[in-house]
Amino acid sequence: MPFQDHPLFRRLRKHAQRRLVFDPGVPRNKQLPAYKRFLELENEMLKRYHRKGDSGLKVAQARAVMVDVVIENLFLAALDMYMTQHGKLPCKLAILATGGYGRGELNPHSDIDIMLLYPDRISNRKRFEQFQELLTEEILYPLWDLGWKIGHASRNTKEVIDEARVEIQSKNAILESRMICGSEPLFADMYRRFKAYLNKESSDAYIKQRLIDEKERHGKFANTVYLQEPDIKNGVGGLRDYQNILWMANLKHGYRSFRDIEKAKMLRRDERIAMDQAYDFLLRTRTEVHMNNRRPTDKLNLEQQPIVAEGLLYPQEDIFARVEAFMKDYYSAARTIYHTSEYLKKRLSLNADRLGGKITFREALRARQHLPMKKVDGFLLYDKTLSPESKTVFKDDPTRLIRVFRYQQQFGASFDADLLHLMSRSIPLIDSEVIMSPAAAKSFLSILRAPGEVYQTLVTMHELGILGRYLPEFGKLTCMVQHEYYHRYTADMHVLRTIKHLDDVFLKASDVDARYERELRKNDDPLLLYLILLLHDIGKSEGIKGHDVAGVKIAKPILDRFGINKEQQEQILFIIRNHLEMARIWQRFDIEDPHTTASFAETVGDPDKLRFLYVHTYCDARGTAPTLWNSYKDSMHRNLYMATIEQFQDEAVIQRKRKEQIAMLNEQLLSRSIEGVSKDEIEAHFTLLPERYFINTSADEIELHLRMVHQLLTQIQTAESVGTLAPIIDWRDDRDLNMTVVNVVTWDRAGLFYKLAGALTLAGVNIVSTKAISRSDHISIDTFYLMNPEGGVVTNSGAEATFKSHLEESLVQGKRLSPQIDDLEKKAIASAKKARDMLPAPFPPSVDVYHELSLKRTIIEVQASDRIALLYRLARLIHYKGFDISFARIATERGVAMDTFYIENGDSKSSASTDNLLELREGLEKIVKEDL
Repeated sequence: MPFQDHPLFRRLRKHAQRRLVFDPGVPRNKQLPAYKRFLELENEMLKRYHRKGDSGLKVAQARAVMVDVVIENLFLAALDMYMTQHGKLPCKLAILATGGYGRGELNPHSDIDIMLLYPDRISNRKRFEQFQELLTEEILYPLWDLGWKIGHASRNTKEVIDEARVEIQSKNAILESRMICGSEPLFADMYRRFKAYLNKESSDAYIKQRLIDEKERHGKFANTVYLQEPDIKNGVGGLRDYQNILWMANLKHGYRSFRDIEKAKMLRRDERIAMDQAYDFLLRTRTEVHMNNRRPTDKLNLEQQPIVAEGLLYPQEDIFARVEAFMKDYYSAARTIYHTSEYLKKRLSLNADRLGGKITFREALRARQHLPMKKVDGFLLYDKTLSPESKTVFKDDPTRLIRVFRYQQQFGASFDADLLHLMSRSIPLIDSEVIMSPAAAKSFLSILRAPGEVYQTLVTMHELGILGRYLPEFGKLTCMVQHEYYHRYTADMHVLRTIKHLDDVFLKASDVDARYERELRKNDDPLLLYLILLLHDIGKSEGIKGHDVAGVKIAKPILDRFGINKEQQEQILFIIRNHLEMARIWQRFDIEDPHTTASFAETVGDPDKLRFLYVHTYCDARGTAPTLWNSYKDSMHRNLYMATIEQFQDEAVIQRKRKEQIAMLNEQLLSRSIEGVSKDEIEAHFTLLPERYFINTSADEIELHLRMVHQLLTQIQTAESVGTLAPIIDWRDDRDLNMTVVNVVTWDRAGLFYKLAGALTLAGVNIVSTKAISRSDHISIDTFYLMNPEGGVVTNSGAEATFKSHLEESLVQGKRLSPQIDDLEKKAIASAKKARDMLPAPFPPSVDVYHELSLKRTIIEVQASDRIALLYRLARLIHYKGFDISFARIATERGVAMDTFYIENGDSKSSASTDNLLELREGLEKIVKEDL
């Protein structure tokens, strides 16, 4: 056993000796209940140790001991049975633990991997196969019957080494293998031959592959420790990073533990202790997560974090405070593992570009002396690597702790292990004098003025703890969990990710980025946006709600000490105060309505601020979560920007341009040969629709609508009445928007919107957004933007036919869809409850009904947990309360619905009373609070 002897492990073994004793000849099926009872009692004991705050490593090791004693007992019973029935064993045998079980670390849902090791030569093949069959029946079958997920292999030593040559995972498994029971000489011989093979083979190929795997793995988790829902095992700074550095250090230098690395003077004692404590914390966290789930999972999602924090004995009464305390400890542990691993890669020459023959650290230092070298302000630059000229470089001038990052950025350099080590120990030198220093401010601002190169520099500063020390207001955001459903990152990492996307804008990383870059370059100082983004969420240190207002108060002293002039301060503080406003406008309001853009332009004040806000909103959204931004949102954002920038022109110019645009569209469509559509129909279309329809509708869309209107009007010749006219439907996938767009042209009637929503609900699609407009001859043109529940265009081949069928039933036959929708809703609720491992974090629903004077509209805003038929029920109630929906904006993000409706009184001769609106709000609130 590689474990240190511990009273808990001895206790487990004593329990096994007492509880797993059977009379000779007792069949396996009669023994199984005793094994199950043993595991039940021991698991309960381990749970008590865990719950009282015992070491995560000790509990994980104890669980491995528990599995060991079960396998040992089954093994001895199997050997006894074979020898009773057949006499002497046909060969030696050893049962090995591999993988995490080989390390002696098991969490409740960890895989258990074992290997049955045999000699290379078997003299009697028939007896050997008989032996194998008995081992399967008497060892593997009981293990499966106990409910364990057992991975097993049968190998001889030659096969072990052959597999290790071609499969890196096999090599890892044997590196960490240990013998559970059986022939020690057989295991020792295998391990000796395996080590001999490793010594002959260069470790470089293995290490390169491990680094490639690590890079790919980190990429899946955005290359950051600071995800709001981190993966404990495979995430950046997770358990796998700790294990990976040991695998590489073992193969290259023979170090089997961090104590070995410490003894080799490659790691200080305090660093080794911090590493072991971090690993212990993650093991303990993983145990708690496994205990709270029926299935194996390593994702620490938002719903589980309060439960895990409570299970780990965090004492805070407030649930948010408890989660924040726990997650800060988690990020601290993960950061320790990640940083120490990265440092050791440099120190042990494990980087891919440093691999070669085994050299000592002293040899590496001597080799450095022969490279071209440049002295820069107390640092040595060689081979694109910065190192300290002396150990007092930061003590002599603490502002170098900021300047060194400008040099790193300027020369495209990396820091060597010595400089990294010295920087981490010199952080206390950043005191109030450095924070207020004009020289430090000049260096820091110069970092923010290198277009396309800012993100990586700031990330390095942050990971080393220097950014938060120099900018303490930003430091308060470190590891801050954002209790907002759409955020993927912690508050600090979100800010840095927004800066990454501004880098992409300046680098024109995509056609979309290039478009934003062109607009931003129109400002006198486009690089100012880096500073704006860095400070835009600084107010979250005082709470999420109202952080835009708090941010202005916190940012002002920072701008003063940075020496930012008054004009630029005014721009920066305006964007911080209003950084959520532009997205709010196009998410909530009808941006084709000139009142909307005129009101927004009045708020913004000038084109420079609008351009900053335009690009800021794009970077902010993309830095929130990878899937938050899409081409549809981008088009909405762009349309609002273009319509608002136009508002800064003279009113007469605006009107002239609009008339010219409409005239040009009219000419375009008249010049087209639209089959069956006369010029009179085209002219009528332009006469019967309001001006705003033509502002953001393309010629192709107008042509489609003309064809559909023509088709509807053609039906009148044979229809009994307009009420019996079948709706005209166009269903098509828009690959540019990555959505399905459905246009419906029909006779306008009361309750049309909710009936359309009901038919789409029964078709099983998600409504992302919608717009509707009516001609003055009562023909309604409704457009719906749809997605699969998982995102992207609708892939259900039957959805279109289902929608058309139900819509005709509702509009033409007058059939009520509510019974079918009720059934669908019940099934969805039952299915969700059955699949749910734990209750989701509740999203507080809200309903607001108000008059917006600037828009001259009555508006309903709804936020609620999304569910089947929510939109249908909201729209139906609005209709039943006597209101018509003139505009709807539907949005769903990560299970939360955010819907806006413009409503008008169904009786056009009267206006909505306050009592009517209050009654409507109460009814809507009742709908959104159902099932909470």
